[in-house]
Amino acid sequence: MKSTDTPELVQDGRIASDRQIEYLIRADYPLVYVVTNEEARSEQALRRIALDRKRAFFHWSLTEGVVSQDGRSAGDQTRDPQAALEHVFQTKDPAIYVLRDFHPFLKAPFCVRRLRDLAAALPNTKRTVVLLGPVLELKSELEKDVAVVDYDLPTREVLRVSLDKALGGAPRGKVEMPDEPLQERAIDAALGLTAKEAENVFSKSLVQSQRVDLDVVIAEKEQIIRKTGILDFLHPEETFEGIGGLELLKAWLAKRQKAFSREARDFGLPLPKGILLLGIPGCGKSLTAKAVGSLWKMPLLRLDIGKVFGSLVGSSEEHIRVALKTAESVAPCILWLDELEKGLSGVASSGVSDAGTTARVFGTFVTWLQEKRSPVFVLATANQVSLLPPELLRKGRFDEIFYVDLPTEAERREIFRIHLAKRGRDPANYDLDALVGASEGYSGSEIEQAVISALFDAYDEKPDGGPGYLPAAMVLHALEETVPLSRTMQEEISRIRDWSRTRARFASQYAHIVAEKGPARKLEIG
Repeated sequence: MKSTDTPELVQDGRIASDRQIEYLIRADYPLVYVVTNEEARSEQALRRIALDRKRAFFHWSLTEGVVSQDGRSAGDQTRDPQAALEHVFQTKDPAIYVLRDFHPFLKAPFCVRRLRDLAAALPNTKRTVVLLGPVLELKSELEKDVAVVDYDLPTREVLRVSLDKALGGAPRGKVEMPDEPLQERAIDAALGLTAKEAENVFSKSLVQSQRVDLDVVIAEKEQIIRKTGILDFLHPEETFEGIGGLELLKAWLAKRQKAFSREARDFGLPLPKGILLLGIPGCGKSLTAKAVGSLWKMPLLRLDIGKVFGSLVGSSEEHIRVALKTAESVAPCILWLDELEKGLSGVASSGVSDAGTTARVFGTFVTWLQEKRSPVFVLATANQVSLLPPELLRKGRFDEIFYVDLPTEAERREIFRIHLAKRGRDPANYDLDALVGASEGYSGSEIEQAVISALFDAYDEKPDGGPGYLPAAMVLHALEETVPLSRTMQEEISRIRDWSRTRARFASQYAHIVAEKGPARKLEIG
């Protein structure tokens, strides 16, 4: 299978995939597989190429059979896929033949054999067969004979046409016509949709709100993204102020907030690729990912690697390609991969356990991570570095690898302040020194849960105590009853710290102090 992916965006008004298809046809490739959900738009591009190259154009479907460009049918018998291939084989004039949704028939031995015959017979005849479908399904016999093109999602120029169509169909005088800035924002909001989806949602907005309503467009876009079952569109409310500590990590991220602007490109700054956050569970990695989305005011997409793997052969590889292309289409955005090691564990033994599916998915991901030029900032988190494939940690995949350790004394003090204030308690009324001393070795999430547990105890003891009732003794008691991960995962934490000392940057200014102290001592609370 020949890949034709390219980092080009738009040239001469045509998207990169249109140009790649034209190159293949001009080069006399016999078989081209175009993977797309936009049948009408991709077929329109193929008709244009046929006209420019002075070739006839035919399309085939199971319901219509072979039909010429002027609408003449080759006969009902050509509805049969085998008869359709025979028709292509017998026709000698230069032409482009588009086979719509032919992938279910690629399992039939006759169709596979006939396509291989065409691959041998068509070169230098100015005839090309284009397989057009939403999924890539190829038998191994055809992989060397078929060139594959992943059809690009619409550019801004294409989406503007969709917006113009929706506005043109709206009743005059009953809708508010958008000015140019609002049109530009509407097009930005629709990036990532197909041309038809964009036209539909623009029309829905005009009917529902009598104007171009960006909230309607974004809400519809989220639903469409979620239909993949792989990407989640998040609306985080967390901020950096709600994260205790991690000063170095926060400063690094704050410096890159404006790095996606045109001014940054003119200055010579490269696009930030992303970061990998390693460390102990419950110390703020996922919280940081959500806070970055809020700070940068960019879409936050969460990719669940576990959902990528499907039961059908080839579907897993297709899922990861669709997810990555969708992320690129809505860029600039943040792509969050939580607990990455769980989805990619077993890459080394993939050939035995799952016929190499995990390895192929991983290969697609790391290649994209290395070569991507779109403004997609990848933020990956992992708890167990030993389960991550070594290739992922190589320089160039991520801008930085940060190690998030257990909070220091100063950070624990800040965490207590945050969670007490968050629940309506004044931190000034508490002996924070005692709480900090009692929570040595505790993660941020364990401290939060201790405060919550104490709230339950306080309400159970004195439900009429008022909104400010929460004795410090109850918080201390909740801490005493908690067995922190630093005790139960002592050996694993030591291994992570040893690895991170020379291979990663500390996320906190004084994290090395915690690392040198080692696991938490047993608490002694009076």
